[in-house]
Amino acid sequence: MTLDEALKQCPAVAILRGVRPDEVVDHVQALYDAGIRGVETPLNSPEPIESIRRIARAFGDRLVTGGGTVLRPGSVGEIAAAGGQIIVAPNTAPEVIRRAVALNLEAIPGFASATEAFAALDAGAKHLKLFPAATYGPGHLKQLKAVLPADVTAWAVGGVGADDLAAWWAVGARAFGLGGEIYRAGQSVAETAAKARRVVEALAKLG
Repeated sequence: MTLDEALKQCPAVAILRGVRPDEVVDHVQALYDAGIRGVETPLNSPEPIESIRRIARAFGDRLVTGGGTVLRPGSVGEIAAAGGQIIVAPNTAPEVIRRAVALNLEAIPGFASATEAFAALDAGAKHLKLFPAATYGPGHLKQLKAVLPADVTAWAVGGVGADDLAAWWAVGARAFGLGGEIYRAGQSVAETAAKARRVVEALAKLG
């Protein structure tokens, strides 16, 4: 499954910051059952590469997975070797984006300004993550969308929850990265399932 295919089924990626390898498959199964088709394991989690490897092995092409908080080009190769397909970052680092593109992975860099957005696009990104979205608000993305190429997928990530999705969708966000709204380190699989269902129900209402 490609990232675009996953987002077409469900335009949200769950961010599992702090998840452990021994529990990750159970949580991802709960997410999958709820309808989520994308999972990001931030690299500041315990043994993140092992978690990515276990997700890729367990779910294959049924969903898209990869690493988050990817700050260095060297990490891209590790994620690729583990079976990851997406490279998510909080910032615009052209060398990370170019490395992802070279390995046929999808780069999802963070941006806040038009300067960062176009630097990311010049490096080969097709997805742009406004981060932290809550700090800037939907109005910020609405203005930036006026100058971004039409084929770029704009994401809202950071402080975005189920109650906020409609406002972001209205200004052109077509994908979301959801962290604490779906997963917090130490929560039960049942909690993950319940939170994911709430998010998927909210996404289903978007036009």
